[in-house]
Amino acid sequence: MEWIERLNRAIGYIEEHISEKIDYDQIAKVACCSTYHFQRMFAYMANVSLSEYIRRRRMSLAAADLQCGDEKVVDVALKYGYSSPTAFNRAFQSVHGIAPSLVKEKGVSLRAYPPISFKIIIKGADEMNYRIEKKEAFRIIGIAQPLHHEIEKNFEIVPQMWQKAAMDGTIPKLASMMEGEPMGVLGVSVCNDLEEWKYFIAVASAKGIENQGLQEYMISPFTWAVFPGEGQCPQAIQELEQRIITEWLPTSGYEYDNGPDIEVYLNQEPKNSRFEVWIPVRKKN
Repeated sequence: MEWIERLNRAIGYIEEHISEKIDYDQIAKVACCSTYHFQRMFAYMANVSLSEYIRRRRMSLAAADLQCGDEKVVDVALKYGYSSPTAFNRAFQSVHGIAPSLVKEKGVSLRAYPPISFKIIIKGADEMNYRIEKKEAFRIIGIAQPLHHEIEKNFEIVPQMWQKAAMDGTIPKLASMMEGEPMGVLGVSVCNDLEEWKYFIAVASAKGIENQGLQEYMISPFTWAVFPGEGQCPQAIQELEQRIITEWLPTSGYEYDNGPDIEVYLNQEPKNSRFEVWIPVRKKN
């Protein structure tokens, strides 16, 4: 229950600062987890990204202000962090379907998005196989690109990386250099709060990378919760990750540690993929 309470405290923080510039790092601190993992958990549990949720809340409040008060559109725009009237109009119309100048017209329909409240719903109908594995530090080598701190902005970067790596021969090249656990081609989200966020397509290996256009990264020792899965990717792996966060994590006795998320691809058949999801965990206090 404590985990859910932390999420609800984070929602309370958002509400208290809804008309200010909201610091994602501070929200995550309220929830006692990393900025990356908070956004992941929020998106899977709320079925909407954190940035979209904040935008909807602001536009709900902006509509109420415009409908019930005498404030000008430009003043309401500034109140909710929009220095550009054009950007405010665009955001308002994307939520309500009309321009903010029309809210007082007769018969206008608006959308209200109240604050989210999280709670645990016990499902338990479908089993989840997993194992807990303690692993010492290990080195990965591969290709990498920086990631945005608003994670939904990465939904184009990562698939494009995989597509390019499959077409230019990078994946077979990496597979030939694989040695050590976890055995498979890895998708690694390095998104802790202490360094630049990056996404790696990589393998575990101690081999040299001179003049091969690759990067290396040392993954620190962690305890991992490892979940096997299979099916058509990326849908199957996304569904498994959602179940991990919404069903397993809240009642597991574990919480996220500040390490990378790892997807281990055990074969190279996207339509019939076998994979594992590794998440860094620690025992709750």
